[in-house]
Amino acid sequence: MDEIQVLIPVAVKSKLTEALKTTLLNQINQNIKSVENDMTQLEFEANAKLAEQAKINMQAVAPLRAQYDAQKAQMIQVKDKLTADKEHLEKLTIGAELPRQPLNRLVTLHIGDDMNAVAGGEILVEDGKIIAFRE
Repeated sequence: MDEIQVLIPVAVKSKLTEALKTTLLNQINQNIKSVENDMTQLEFEANAKLAEQAKINMQAVAPLRAQYDAQKAQMIQVKDKLTADKEHLEKLTIGAELPRQPLNRLVTLHIGDDMNAVAGGEILVEDGKIIAFRE
């Protein structure tokens, strides 16, 4: 075997524009609102089920409450992360580069090739259009 084809990861970055910043902030705000709605729904369901369980078996209420509290704590963590992401994004200046989901490129390697020369790479995107390739 004289050659082999491999997938090499390529970093993708988006140049922050007003349009992208607005889109990302809207997505984050939507996600925060969704988590808040889920928390409200969970609280409503928890209160109903806990009241129902209290009529049947009072000893089963504490573990059920703990389960609901754990779910609520997870939702609070998600909301806190989204809020931190929002604050970070609001502080970024237009033109900043945001890391995005990496891609892979297919590379054919031969014996004696320099791995450092083929590894890495970066694609810079602005408003959905590729504006630069970087090594």
